[in-house]
Amino acid sequence: MVRIAVDAMGGDYAPNEVIKGAVSAVQEKGLEVILVGPLPTLQAELVKYDVSHLAINCINADESVKEGEPPALVLRQKRNASVIVATKLVKNGEADAIISAGPTGTVVASALMILGTPEGIDRPVIGGNFLGFSPNTIVLDNGGNVDCKPYHLLNFAIVGCVYAQKLLNIPNPTVALLSVGAEEGKGNELVKESYPLFQRSGLNFIGNVEGNDIVTGRANVIVCDGFVGNILVKFCEGLGATIAKWLKTSLSGKLSNTEIDRVSNDLLALTNTADIFGGGPLLGVNGVAMVMHGRSQALQFTRAIAQAKTMVESGLVNSLNSELIRIRRQLHNGKD
Repeated sequence: MVRIAVDAMGGDYAPNEVIKGAVSAVQEKGLEVILVGPLPTLQAELVKYDVSHLAINCINADESVKEGEPPALVLRQKRNASVIVATKLVKNGEADAIISAGPTGTVVASALMILGTPEGIDRPVIGGNFLGFSPNTIVLDNGGNVDCKPYHLLNFAIVGCVYAQKLLNIPNPTVALLSVGAEEGKGNELVKESYPLFQRSGLNFIGNVEGNDIVTGRANVIVCDGFVGNILVKFCEGLGATIAKWLKTSLSGKLSNTEIDRVSNDLLALTNTADIFGGGPLLGVNGVAMVMHGRSQALQFTRAIAQAKTMVESGLVNSLNSELIRIRRQLHNGKD
């Protein structure tokens, strides 16, 4: 049975919505959840549900992390914080995955320092499905790495290819760099320096793509630094929510309220992937980790736990290690 460690104190609606979502996930998906947080708090929430026959266990962690606390300081001074204790369960083999809606910087730093990264990767990357309009396209990095070098982007591409192969069932995913023009030589220095590295990698590299190509699904794996990626994600989420509100006003009196709600909710689902998948995977660490929006509620936690289970069962981490070895050999042979 897959075991998912859940930081019960991470997020704006913790622990109520976290635990509600965790209970639903265990009921629906046939897995074990390990809730991490202050035991009295966890127990007070669990009594609201009939969990007598559910695989739900609790681990005590007396501290939590507040938004704005420096991750390095948290790792040094709050060693009993719920996110750190939950991550250590994965490191020690007591859980198969970690999920947290706590501050992103701390979640990433905990995974990096405690789980470590495969040989050849020094930075984990946040990525995954980007838009419902292009379900076979993933974009990464989505915010974990603001300043990058060309070899970082190549690592992101490798991680993205393994994700596409294992979770999207795409045997030979196409790879592209996000730029301001499709032609070789277009883009900033990072993109231009990365281009020849991608060409020698042995990946199915198709060149540069532009922002409008994301929606059409021109490439399966689209790579950019976290500065650009995070702006893209937040823009799409904000645009979808704004258009959904506009539709409700514009269609009022022309369609039934039920139809209006259906159309606006469909639009939100297509533009807000966090609501569909419950969060984004933190890829490139020695374990399965999910980083969730702080505003996530019960349904998002249920979906994120289900996605974590799928990632564990796919053997994603082992596949990534094998692919890294292959790419390093390809690049080495290309220099000879």
